[in-house]
Amino acid sequence: MHCRYRRIPNTVFALFALVALGTPRTGVMVAMERAGVTEPLGALVATAGLAAAIGFALVVSVGDAYLRTVGRLDYTRVSLATGALLTGVAYLFAGILGLAVFALAALVGLLPAVLGVRRVHLMAVLAPAVM
Repeated sequence: MHCRYRRIPNTVFALFALVALGTPRTGVMVAMERAGVTEPLGALVATAGLAAAIGFALVVSVGDAYLRTVGRLDYTRVSLATGALLTGVAYLFAGILGLAVFALAALVGLLPAVLGVRRVHLMAVLAPAVM
């Protein structure tokens, strides 16, 4: 099974783990738990299914045109625009401290590429947030 098709089952299993065990397994589930939107489970699973159906319909209907358009874009410009957007959002949400945390996170995120290791080792950073 290709990795993009695993997102909905992972979401559903994470929802069940959150409701049944009371322990969030993903960052989204941590946010949902903190916001207090973990009930009712049926509505959340139905929403995940609806999102999957809409995503499938969009991929089938506009996927090829999207890929052609994105394939023509200059990667450097897209990266710079994305970085500028994320920097602006970090500043809007958290001010100067948010920019400092964003810069530190960006540097940590670049370390695996520089050191030649896999990025999966950075996931341990999320363990204290879940526990």
